[in-house]
Amino acid sequence: QFPFGRRLPCDIYWHGVSFHDNNIFSGQVNKFPGMMETVRKITLSRAMRTMQDLFPLEYNFYPRSWILPEELPLFVAEVQMMKDNNPSWKPTFIVKPDGGCQGDGIYLIKDPSDIRLTGSIQSRPAVVQEYICKPLLVDKLKFDIRLYVLLKSLEPLEIYIAKDGLSRFCTEPYQEPTLKNLHQVFMHLTNYSLNIHSGNFIHSASVNTGSKRTFSSILYRLSSRGADVKKLWSDIISLVIKTIIALTPELKVYYQSDIPAGKPGPTCFQILGFDILLMKNLKPMLLEVNANPSMRIEHEQELSPGVFENVPSPVDEEVKVAVIRDTLRLVDPQKKKRRDSHVTVPPEQQWPGAHEQPGLQEVSPWQGLDEMSCEVPPKPTPCSIVCCRCQSSEQAPGASQELPDAPQGPEAALPSLCLKQVFPKYAKQFSYLRLVDRVAALFIRFLGVKGTTKLGPTGFRTFIRNCKLSNSNFSMAAVDILYIDITRRWNSMGIDHKESGMCLQAFVEAFFCLAQKKYKSLPLHEQVASLIELCECRLAALHGKRLVWGCG
Repeated sequence: QFPFGRRLPCDIYWHGVSFHDNNIFSGQVNKFPGMMETVRKITLSRAMRTMQDLFPLEYNFYPRSWILPEELPLFVAEVQMMKDNNPSWKPTFIVKPDGGCQGDGIYLIKDPSDIRLTGSIQSRPAVVQEYICKPLLVDKLKFDIRLYVLLKSLEPLEIYIAKDGLSRFCTEPYQEPTLKNLHQVFMHLTNYSLNIHSGNFIHSASVNTGSKRTFSSILYRLSSRGADVKKLWSDIISLVIKTIIALTPELKVYYQSDIPAGKPGPTCFQILGFDILLMKNLKPMLLEVNANPSMRIEHEQELSPGVFENVPSPVDEEVKVAVIRDTLRLVDPQKKKRRDSHVTVPPEQQWPGAHEQPGLQEVSPWQGLDEMSCEVPPKPTPCSIVCCRCQSSEQAPGASQELPDAPQGPEAALPSLCLKQVFPKYAKQFSYLRLVDRVAALFIRFLGVKGTTKLGPTGFRTFIRNCKLSNSNFSMAAVDILYIDITRRWNSMGIDHKESGMCLQAFVEAFFCLAQKKYKSLPLHEQVASLIELCECRLAALHGKRLVWGCG
């Protein structure tokens, strides 16, 4: 451990909280720059809203949200309008402080006017969301799911999901919210850090019982009742991929700022904690994404009043040890050396089915409940241990592959990987959603100064000019007005005032405005896609001309 950083080269740097060491020039780091900021409740809600504007049906797994204090008037107006349209609607809302964690500061309300009674909204921004009143219950208790997701690479995008997770239970029987029970946190909030203080919390030596259990134990229970567990997993995989797609544009802006292209720097990976709630109809809903999920495998036990000791937690150990172990196996820097030393096999002699690509709806990656069991090992695949990249659908036919022999060395004694690749494995099904990724690429292209995250007025004018977006109906003076209006409004909302200029979210809003002006009759996602293609085409033509001029 190096509390003040390490200057000597390492294969893997494991930071405790966030990426904060600018003196790392090689190796791999277990954090992405900007991840903490990107998954904060407000930033996540904005990213999800952008995707909901483009693809409302595909992103209906995230509750309707409003950002406080700036959207308080909008929140009040929209709730009143919905009540007027449906007088029988009796909503409940949950307020979550932006920087809160472990349940800190979360509370439920029945009416927008209750927010004003809390006092500190101006100094502590928050997100208010529709509360999910009809969750799935087990043993009459509300619970959520913590799933571990490995973002192994940003470019190209590579995502893995752990095939087991944690189910964290409330400690009082659930009842739908009323004015009388709104403040009963042990009934409504699933946070482990809150419920651990309940007298009803059960520490169990079994992974199938108690107030914290494995997700696979819940799946077995649902399956025994006839639930379609394969569809549930498919929906969860879709939720995870879509959420990561919503987050990657912002992450790429932070990444190029901290690790500029062309300069020596580390590669990054990160384990994320996805908190998911199952509705009564088994629809998964995203609650939040945690950049620093707890990896503790012990809990405090009170021996006598005021005297505690740490004791092992079997359920935490079973899930978390496998996640960390297999993350290190996937990013193993020695793997490439071992792979390069292996004999390659001609295509006609390769393992049968190595390049088959199942559709997401046709085959679940876990192939049913038998492979979720820790007692029954999954069916062997040719590269389940030595080479995980060959699972990608992007691999070209005839590419060299490893011999399907048993793994050698220390890996021979390890179980099969608990982390399953879902992207790029299912890239074809989701590539159409990556519109904002392409907008972010345009934004980064015109940033100009390396290391910045905001676009200046000159960069915005250059973008408009190079893409030929100004005309008699949209002059450069109108371009300047658009830049000033949107930038000023976003800077007044933001918490980062270190540099002036247009942030990515502001650029996305400006881009959407331009798309709506140019392609008025199309749906928003088609407007945006059309403008992206126009910009990319014109920039490619300009680049070609410059190459010709350079040669001349």
